[in-house]
Amino acid sequence: MCGILAIIGKGKDEQLVKQLSKRMSHRGPDESDMHVTENGHILSHERLSIIDLHSGRQPIQGCSTAWMVHNGEIYNHQELRDTVLKDHVFRSKSDSEVIVHLYEKFGYDFVHMLDGDFAFVVVDGDDYIAGRDPLGVKPLYYGMDDRGRMYFASEMKPIADQCKTFSTFPPGHYYTAETGFVKYYTPEYEDYKKCDAEVDYALLREALTEATRKRLMSDVPIGVLLSGGLDSSLTSSIAARLLQDKGKELHSFSIGLDQEAPDAIAARKVAAFLGTKHHEVHFTIDQGIEVLDKLIWHLETYDVTSVRASTPMYFLSKAITDLGIKVVLSGEGADEVFGGYLYFRNAPTTEDFTKETIERVQKLFTADLLRADKSTMAHGLEARVPFLDKDFLDVAMKIKGEEKLPKTYGGREKYILRKAFDTPEQPYLPQEVLWRQKEQFSDGVGYRWIDTLIEYCASQVTDEQMEQAATLYPYNTPVTKEAYYYRTIFHKYYPQTSAAQTVRKWIPKWQENQDPSGRANAAHVQADVEIAKSGVVA
Repeated sequence: MCGILAIIGKGKDEQLVKQLSKRMSHRGPDESDMHVTENGHILSHERLSIIDLHSGRQPIQGCSTAWMVHNGEIYNHQELRDTVLKDHVFRSKSDSEVIVHLYEKFGYDFVHMLDGDFAFVVVDGDDYIAGRDPLGVKPLYYGMDDRGRMYFASEMKPIADQCKTFSTFPPGHYYTAETGFVKYYTPEYEDYKKCDAEVDYALLREALTEATRKRLMSDVPIGVLLSGGLDSSLTSSIAARLLQDKGKELHSFSIGLDQEAPDAIAARKVAAFLGTKHHEVHFTIDQGIEVLDKLIWHLETYDVTSVRASTPMYFLSKAITDLGIKVVLSGEGADEVFGGYLYFRNAPTTEDFTKETIERVQKLFTADLLRADKSTMAHGLEARVPFLDKDFLDVAMKIKGEEKLPKTYGGREKYILRKAFDTPEQPYLPQEVLWRQKEQFSDGVGYRWIDTLIEYCASQVTDEQMEQAATLYPYNTPVTKEAYYYRTIFHKYYPQTSAAQTVRKWIPKWQENQDPSGRANAAHVQADVEIAKSGVVA
């Protein structure tokens, strides 16, 4: 919902800080404000108004001397106000304000009480604490300049040329000068041996419904990203039911190269089935190629998967905000939780499968969540992800691997999720969508998108340049011409070594072809296992 910038340390020019903060103005187009504390620390905020539109301006002061900036949503804020914070006087109805009050009451030991997606900094005198949500749904970076000042920001843009070193703030942690990084999120499922529960379909269904219900909290209209795949279709179906009970209409959005794109066809079926007000957006391959430079500036990554999938989402987000909608639900995370990517069916053992689901969830912040946040927030649109709700994860992640493994059910990925919502008496989705094979988003918008993108990048990079790739980019050296092309754009905007080190490449396991496209897996119904060879230098 916002862009935050905090600088801990005296002497930074206030006008410069305003300019640095404005580099993220796309994240918060509604308001901008800054506070300089008595000790010279600076908090700046670019606001996208979602909750308490009139009095929720940030930075927010607590009951005394503490101030705070926050990006995200705290879904249990009213519960906290009514219980542990009932003796505190609040200045607004904003969900964000509970953070500074929790700090005032509990010191550093409060972050685990928050149920939501967040990145925040609280400053009180010379004391401070920064924290990030359990999975990293909201981005946060930290760094230090040559005078020892600490920086925290929602994106790299404000700090990359100010800090001598900077990095990604780890999800599920908080940081103070006294303690350093402290891991507050320690779920049982991180130990694969604890993932031994029998599947309870009713409990799974109830947990996802409640996770979706929380994320309908808003003082502005909400929509759904509806690709036509299982994950976004389920969250759309649940949201439509919940809003229908309140007499509210749901807007759904899909994107493709044209009306015949695999996702567009499926999305139309789902929208008609659910009765949503459906909007279908198209983009051309030329438009996608033309926007790559600006897109990579927004994304702050050169990861191939992220760039491919972010392009359609970038165009879709613009169309959504043009209609006045500021919040959408998205299906991110389901593939990691349930082993939904096609390569999972190649797992050598159940233990390997379970370990991979855990690792993929833990690393979501490096790719899919980064893409989901930055490609939407490039246009001031907030994406919410029910599948990564803490309570839902406690149910879904602890289901034993034997229940999830595709080969157990004839190779049908995410079988137990499909089974949980296969309720003929009150169907959630059409059968052909509920049991549709996985399409990765960058494929589903139209297969020509990836094929042409690979060809275009290959035409822009020579064999001689590829031979010098390791010299120019010794860290995460690109191995295809497509990867090289994205890296050159990234390096133009973020030449710092620290910047390159924030990026992690997403590579599927257990298959010979290392291209991240779902069609690179032989199990795909329209497999193209040669897809990655274009542009590869042997």
